[in-house]
Amino acid sequence: MKRSMINACIREFEDMLREYRFALPPFLFFTPKEWENKGHEYDEIRDNALGWDITDYGEGNFEKKGLSLITLRNGNVHNDNYPKCYAEKIIMLKEGQLSPNHFHFHKMEDIINRGGGNLIFRLWNATGDGDLAETDVTISRDGRRCTVTCGEEILLAPGESLTFYPYCYHEFIVQPGGGKTLIGEISKCNDDNTDNHFLKTQERFPLIEEDEPPYRLLCTEYPPAKE
Repeated sequence: MKRSMINACIREFEDMLREYRFALPPFLFFTPKEWENKGHEYDEIRDNALGWDITDYGEGNFEKKGLSLITLRNGNVHNDNYPKCYAEKIIMLKEGQLSPNHFHFHKMEDIINRGGGNLIFRLWNATGDGDLAETDVTISRDGRRCTVTCGEEILLAPGESLTFYPYCYHEFIVQPGGGKTLIGEISKCNDDNTDNHFLKTQERFPLIEEDEPPYRLLCTEYPPAKE
């Protein structure tokens, strides 16, 4: 994924959040140069991968398979210095993009349509060997418990949410004609390096081609704390 595309996506995401009057914490506006001078007081951001997260899943086709996320808060399942047991993300999904089919080993999450177009989800239970089970899926939809057929399309309008439990495969897109959509995620704390299982083997983070300087650093790119 070209750095120029990542930069453009972050700028577009910032514009969308301003339009929705969704204010971001100051660290998300630090320049790469400013990060070089930040000390250990920002270790929680570094250690828990808070910040910008733009991914094409290593496939180089961001407009068809990609996601733009910001991790606003997160605990750490590997480090007792951060006992926070929850996480929050805000996500921009463009029309035409797919968030590919995956489940989480440990994370339980609520996905909320915060505004824009309708979202279309498809869900499956996972088998013991990580395949798709041909069984009905029990979900919680804004506090209402219901059962859906595996693979059936579930429409999520702005304001609506779904709860996903571990080992529940899910993929989602914006309904055609809806434009880009703002999505919230409230979950248990998680490690995106270890807690995602994709139906099709792929990378979680992009391979970056440096065709221009970074506008913002991604959550995987922070330099060590200045001593």
